[in-house]
Amino acid sequence: MSMNYRSVAIDGPAGAGKSTLARKLAEKLGFLYVDTGAIYRTVALAVLRAGLDPSDEAGTGGLLGGLDLKMAYGGDGVQRMYLAGEDVSAAIREHQISGVASKVSAIPAVRAFLLDYQRRLAREGSVVMDGRDIGTVVLPDADVKIFLTAAPEARARRRLLELEQRGRSADYETVLQDIRDRDYSDEHRPIAPLKRAEDAALLDTTSLNLEQSLEALLSMVKEKIT
Repeated sequence: MSMNYRSVAIDGPAGAGKSTLARKLAEKLGFLYVDTGAIYRTVALAVLRAGLDPSDEAGTGGLLGGLDLKMAYGGDGVQRMYLAGEDVSAAIREHQISGVASKVSAIPAVRAFLLDYQRRLAREGSVVMDGRDIGTVVLPDADVKIFLTAAPEARARRRLLELEQRGRSADYETVLQDIRDRDYSDEHRPIAPLKRAEDAALLDTTSLNLEQSLEALLSMVKEKIT
């Protein structure tokens, strides 16, 4: 990694607010924000549209060669995902995509396909990158590593609110169970399971609102990057 650039790796479970906080943190720092979860979700959407079983390693691996996946940034600096030229930024946030993305991300061929891409972004500029294995696998030499988490119940309430704001109806207990299932899947997958890097600082946002969480994140980063 170039000495001219800095990197911040933020990992944590589903619904912890990584994407929102990482994006706002990047804005504060003047860094590029990379939502790796959105990249995996786009692959998951492609798998669904192809009618494949997300656990089918051979089928999914065969799909990757012809996958037209692109990431771009609008004038507002927001990361947008494109699949075969279509802006799928909203489609990949559908509730069903979460579980599929978890299964797809456990496939070695998918991880290998996206690993170099993610690392190249960090070599080409200062980044705030969030995901499940950024500090442990993707950017093990990141300048700052933070493990962002919150109680499952808090994450379920936040996810439910997010869905309602998008006009989607959902049941709290269903969302909570989905989050617990996702946690188990992410933590027990054989390839790059979700875990806190040994040198990652821990930030639990269960009792913090968005502004407080961002302030805490910014303080932690500034302690490492001056």
